[in-house]
Order: sequence, then C-alpha cells, then structure tokens
Amino acid sequence: MGPLQDIIVVDLSRALAGPYCTLMLGDMGAEVIKLELPGSGDDSRGWGPPFLAGESSYFLSVNRNKKSVTLNLKSSEGLAILRQLVQRADVLVENFRPGTMERLGLGYEQAHRLNPRLVYCSISGFGQTGPRSRQPAFDQVLQGMGGIMSLTGLPGGTPIRVGIPVADLAAGMFSAFAVVSALYHCALTGEGQWIDASLLGGQVAMLTYQAGRYFATGQAPGRGGNRHASIAPYEVFATRDGYVNVACGTEGMWQRLCPALDLPELLGDPRFRTNADRVQQRDALSALLQARFQALTTAEAVDLLERAEVPVGPVYDLADLFADPQTRHLELRRSVQHPTAGEIQLTGFPFQMSATPPEVRQAPPLLGQHTDEMLARLGYSGPEIAALREQSVV
Repeated sequence: MGPLQDIIVVDLSRALAGPYCTLMLGDMGAEVIKLELPGSGDDSRGWGPPFLAGESSYFLSVNRNKKSVTLNLKSSEGLAILRQLVQRADVLVENFRPGTMERLGLGYEQAHRLNPRLVYCSISGFGQTGPRSRQPAFDQVLQGMGGIMSLTGLPGGTPIRVGIPVADLAAGMFSAFAVVSALYHCALTGEGQWIDASLLGGQVAMLTYQAGRYFATGQAPGRGGNRHASIAPYEVFATRDGYVNVACGTEGMWQRLCPALDLPELLGDPRFRTNADRVQQRDALSALLQARFQALTTAEAVDLLERAEVPVGPVYDLADLFADPQTRHLELRRSVQHPTAGEIQLTGFPFQMSATPPEVRQAPPLLGQHTDEMLARLGYSGPEIAALREQSVV
C-alpha cells in the first residue's frame, strides 16, 4: 500500500501545482480526498480537447489515486463538513489565492486549533506574504518572472517557455517533499506546521548553476539555445534524418569522441586543447562537428558514440519515447481502468523502491464519485446525504 498508507490528505487544490503535489502523495499510498465544487469540479476537468468519454486528458494525467468529494464551501453545512475532514486529516493542501482560506474560517491558525498535528501546505504563485502575494499567477507568468524564459530559446531570439508547465510541476514536487519532511517532524514531535510554497521559489531553486553564474559575474546569463554555457561540445546536432544530443562532459569523453567520429585531428588542434578552450572556440568546433554529423544518420551517430561511451541520444517525440525499450522496461507508461473512459494510459513513476514501491491503485475519479462514501465515514445517514445533495451542499 505504500509508506504513506496511513496518511489522510485533504486536497483543496486545483489545476496543476497542488494536484501534482497530491498525486505524488497518493502514488506513495496516502488517501487523497479531493474536494471539488459541485457541478464543475477542478478547473482542469474542462481543459481540452482532447477528451476521453467526456473526461479531460489533462485532468486524467494528474489525478490518479484520489477520491473526489463534491463540497460547496460557500454553505455553512459544507464548511462544517470540511472542518470534520480537517480534524481527521494528517495533511491539507490548498492553492487558493492567499487570504481565501482565512475568509473561509480555515486559515492555518484556525486549522491548527482544530488539529494541532495537521501539516498545512499552501501553494501560490508568489508566497503568502510580500508585495506580490495577492497577485494571481499561472505557470507561464512564473516561467517568465522566475528567469527560466530568459535562459530558454535561441541567442537574440524571443524568450521561449519550457514545453511542459515546469513552474507548476516544480512547485508541486517541492511541496510534496516539504509535506513528507513535515510529516516526519510531526512523527517525532506531535506537532504540525505550515508550509508556504511558491511557484516563484521553485523556479529560483531550479536556476542552480545559472544563478551561480550570475552571482559570480554580476551579469545575467542570456539565451544559449541548445548549448551548455560551461561545457563544449554539449549541444544538439542535426543528422541526415534527425537530431542527436551530445554531452561531452569530461576530458576523457572528448578524447574518445574525436576518434569515434573519425576526427582525430581535433585532439591536436590547439584551439580545442581544454574544455575552457573549446567553450571559447565553440562556434568553430560546432561547425566541424556539425559537418560530420550531417553525413550520418541518427542511428549511426548514436551507435558510434555509444560504443565510445560518450553520452549521446536521439531527440525523441513522445511516440518515440514511449516506444523506446528502456521506457518500456521501466514501465513508464501505465494503464488503468476508468469508470467511463475504459482503459486509459498514464505516465509511470520516476523511481522505484525495493520495499514500498509506488503504485496506481485508483483511476482518476469522476466528479463526486466518492462523496457518499466519505460522508458515510463521517457519520451521515443516507437520508442526510440525500438532503445535502438536494440543498446543493454536495
């Protein structure tokens, strides 16, 4: 059942950053109770096409291993149900605009009084305090403000966002890490705590060596295209029928790359003697290598460099990726039976654990699929549940 099998998560998040956090917790065994607005649910249920039997593929991609309960938080009865869930929960995750939970009467201090052991995770664009804290934000806005877009794209070209919502995903991953850390602290002390996670903070954390370059020089790095700023050759090259990435990260790899490509003369060229030299003379070096790769197919280039133990790989689209034998071996494509869409495909897990592996236990839920089950667990009778539904509380 996973190492978090005894953990109950009340999930008040929607869209992506929060749901990705609770996806990770659910994959590790937590019972995730996803609270959604009656009638419409999570915003991403409407994001499409494509849809599968009326279900958004976007929503399906990040909401497995969760139970959906509809709850109208604008009603006093709905808030009373939420308070009961909070009293029983180990974790609460929310990504409302800062201040919203306080207006609902369930800000951190209020929730802490109900349940001192509660780990309370708030995810927002800019954090819970500060001059931008109330500013609404989506992934692309934070990719721009977090510096990522200034580094992505061709030199002198338009800033380009990363092709996945990396600001949302990073915030979700960092939040899940913080939640598990806080659960460990709670196991030791009996005390919960408040986690303030932001998309901005996640983007800054991911800058790593690029931020280091700025701190060292005082100059903001620009867009470098597919080239590494500090290593050469480390970039993408066109072949006769596609593209390959070559990552020559050590001197030994450079020594092996040149003969593998039938370019041994490059080893004696004083322009390319050290990595620092190669970075300085990158244009000349790349032109020589590009001419050689252009004469090879992608498969030929990959074979030559793999045999020389130089890191290399083709540039895949998703069809190529999921057909690759290593992707299949790692089970990075999973399937599960959905109540209305039938068998659906989901991504697998980025790691395995020898004793407590992650697993797909439940398909992404239908809107409100588990409402009656959860209310019954709270002690509501069948007629009481029917009355709540009639009053649009659930």
